[in-house]
Amino acid sequence: MAARIVESADVSPDAEIGEGSSVWHLAQVREGAVLGEGCVVGRGAYIGTGVRMGRHCKVQNYALVYEPAVLGDGVFIGPAVVLTNDTFPRAVNPDGSLKSAQDWEPVGVTVEEGASIGARAVCVAPVTIGAWATVAAGAVVTRDVPAHALVAGVPARRIGWVGSAGVPLVREDEKWRCPATGAVYEEFEDTIREVRGA
Repeated sequence: MAARIVESADVSPDAEIGEGSSVWHLAQVREGAVLGEGCVVGRGAYIGTGVRMGRHCKVQNYALVYEPAVLGDGVFIGPAVVLTNDTFPRAVNPDGSLKSAQDWEPVGVTVEEGASIGARAVCVAPVTIGAWATVAAGAVVTRDVPAHALVAGVPARRIGWVGSAGVPLVREDEKWRCPATGAVYEEFEDTIREVRGA
């Protein structure tokens, strides 16, 4: 199934767009970007030079994914999310000259498999959002987020755990249960893991 790229999108001929992916109106996908199969890039979204996206990712309208971000399979980036790439941003050098690409080193945000970042959240690089974690809308992430964590606020703090369905887990004795799937999890070294056969 061929990729669908609408006429008003700006997609570099040096970008790789996976089969079945869609790039919508006014979106920009820069050179060297790689989108896996079945991805969706919404209206006005920006995918930076060399960004890597896994299969079945969704980048919603007006989200900004700056290089060198890496998105695992099944990642959701909500509307107007920003993944930054400059730890110490400045337009000019100390001598007043305009900064060029050679005057700073970009650092990226890594979003692992199945994680979701809510609308207008900002992830300040370098950070890693763990697999199946959820960042609440409007949060500002300044440190790594464990797998399955639910984080919210400015700066973002863990307020709970979520399962792979994205639903907050419910505490049951010493374990956690997903009300959507029935999966059972246990806490392990500042994260949780699914208990197989529970």
